[in-house]
Amino acid sequence: MGALRVFIVDDDRDFAESLALLIEGRDYQVELAFSGEEAIAKFREQDFDITFMDVRLPGKSGTESFLEIRKFRPSARVVMMTGYSVEQLLEQAVEHGAWGVLDKPIDVRQLLEMLERIKPDGILVVDDDADFMESIKNLLVEEGYTVFVATNGQEAIERIRSNGIDILILDLRLPILSGLETYLELKRTGHAVPTLIVTAYFDECADDVSKLQSLSVSGILRKPFDPRDLLDAVERLARTRKGKHNAE
Repeated sequence: MGALRVFIVDDDRDFAESLALLIEGRDYQVELAFSGEEAIAKFREQDFDITFMDVRLPGKSGTESFLEIRKFRPSARVVMMTGYSVEQLLEQAVEHGAWGVLDKPIDVRQLLEMLERIKPDGILVVDDDADFMESIKNLLVEEGYTVFVATNGQEAIERIRSNGIDILILDLRLPILSGLETYLELKRTGHAVPTLIVTAYFDECADDVSKLQSLSVSGILRKPFDPRDLLDAVERLARTRKGKHNAE
């Protein structure tokens, strides 16, 4: 995972720029916008790991901008900031998935703690068993991860090529492309990410498992497995990714 991408939206330029300097000092990438319309336009062009958005903005308010962004970036993490009493606007934002609220003047420690809690960009779960896929997704979402799903290998490849995926949880038996074929294609095109293989057919797929182990996949789980084993594996991969980033 590259440097954490932080987006600050505030019409107070001095405040926004001073906050950006503070965050950049922690080796995060920072983008600025000074209106709701500008924030929406930038979100259409790129994604961010976390956004700090003032509630009171010229033109579209912060809440209105957030609600519009959520329509095309439903996984966006947005923290609303305000120095005013605007409970109704904040309640509306939180009801629609705002990640938190910060009061101005900003408590720097609280802001930095939020940045430290950011999980990997996204985890992609690929399985044609809808019930299994949904259960894994819910488990990971409850732990604070951003989770995407795909039902076949081709769909998985296209999703990973569009970026935003740090960890892949991949079933071996898939329609269109098998798990092995999917992983090999990702590796061939330079899009491979840390991958956790899951399979209910460990013995029948022994050859594929052996090939994947030789290709340094990050782990293999046999269905049914203890959910804690999955969470431990994902957390291990997340720490590894974060460690590599900090070492760069």
